[in-house]
Amino acid sequence: MASGSNEYEILIRSVETVVPTVLVQKHRLPLSNFDLLLPPAHARHYFCFQKPTPTTVSTKDASAGFITFPTMKVAALKAALSKVLVIYYPLAGEIVTNSAGEPEILCNNRGVDLIEAYADVELRKLNLYNPDDSVEAKLLPKDTKDTLCIQVTELRCGAMVVGCAFDHRVADAYSFFMFMSAWANIALNKPINQMPSFCRFLLSSRNISSSNSSDPIYDQIFTPLSLQPPPNPEISSETRVNHIYYISAVDIARLQELSSHSHSKIVCFIAYFWKILARTARRGEKLCSMGAVVDGRSFMKTVHGDNFMKNYFGNVLSVPFGNLQAKTLIHMTLAEVAEEVSKWLSPAKKEDHFLGLLDWVEAQRPKPIVSTAHLGDSNEEDESISCVVSSGTRFPEINFGWGNATFSSCHFPVREKGGYLFPILQSNTGDWVVYAQVAPRIVAAMEQEPTIFCPLRTLHEYKSKSSRARL
Repeated sequence: MASGSNEYEILIRSVETVVPTVLVQKHRLPLSNFDLLLPPAHARHYFCFQKPTPTTVSTKDASAGFITFPTMKVAALKAALSKVLVIYYPLAGEIVTNSAGEPEILCNNRGVDLIEAYADVELRKLNLYNPDDSVEAKLLPKDTKDTLCIQVTELRCGAMVVGCAFDHRVADAYSFFMFMSAWANIALNKPINQMPSFCRFLLSSRNISSSNSSDPIYDQIFTPLSLQPPPNPEISSETRVNHIYYISAVDIARLQELSSHSHSKIVCFIAYFWKILARTARRGEKLCSMGAVVDGRSFMKTVHGDNFMKNYFGNVLSVPFGNLQAKTLIHMTLAEVAEEVSKWLSPAKKEDHFLGLLDWVEAQRPKPIVSTAHLGDSNEEDESISCVVSSGTRFPEINFGWGNATFSSCHFPVREKGGYLFPILQSNTGDWVVYAQVAPRIVAAMEQEPTIFCPLRTLHEYKSKSSRARL
């Protein structure tokens, strides 16, 4: 089985700051209370595009030929980026600190750095399974502090990779894909489907004294950073690695069948991984914590209306989680674990939960807040092993004019605690591509047969695994 290529040379050709074609008046845009729940970290996402053929390239580009494809398309991407930044102007700004010590966006038309690079590797040979070696610091912007930074890389075969790094305090995955879709539409001379809203006042807190901000659930799922317990040296020093896996639609359906068909696919998946996590618990790790990222847009409709939340740009996230004894989880059936997941996940999938969370954050300000699920709900007697799963599996296809991305995934620099899984639904097959950042011992348990997790090593494997069952 081909393992793919990790070692290859990367050449930076140029770095250009792309500014909006129309400048906005300099001003400050505060972050919402939801944004303040995110740490100062950059999320990364990359899109792989094959060299186009006459059947995938747009008509207006066909006459230009394919030898000059990368050069031609980089110029088109820059032109479209300068236009889309007029609409998404906060991404052309900078994160600064206000008088209360809180972050906010200085909308100053600073622009977005676009890096143009060349990689001496073929797309079909790129090692997707080990992105720490093959993608990070090669196909993605590295060590950036900008609100948004983009790298466009030409590969030896003529393919291209568009890699983005954005400050997670400014946008969640939903908002990022809003921006990417708008950028792609402008490149295609198409109208933008969603005009973003940056109206923070519509997400203002209510009268805290009369709200449900005192609900103990908020004190459980989020913690002031100052109250974070000191790290356990043994657990904190444990190495995390990033991997990419493929899960067939057949296996996802099988998980639902084993869970008595009464739960959603994502709930069944979380339950399945929670049991895997329990098997890896070491001595002293009696608790097993599992969290899920919940997008509140589909629930916050009564107060602001469906259209407002659909177009809102920013974070609208909560991270509920549950705790069970590891030894208890191991002996539970998948259906029983799925029921437990539903118990702690369902209360967060309501409008009142998100409205109350806005109020709770307001009561904590200006203290920095952190998600408890990412830390693990440890106490003085029991350490815990923890992981968070993103519950957003469906995102729009990105097409700049030479066909949809052949492959895409997110990527995060390795953190010191916890684990993270990000499943992305493949719209043409129903299969999932799953990004995972976990400890090596968890990797071993994930890949122990029988398992639904199939290591995705190369693009050739990706194309050949459609709906192949493993469970």
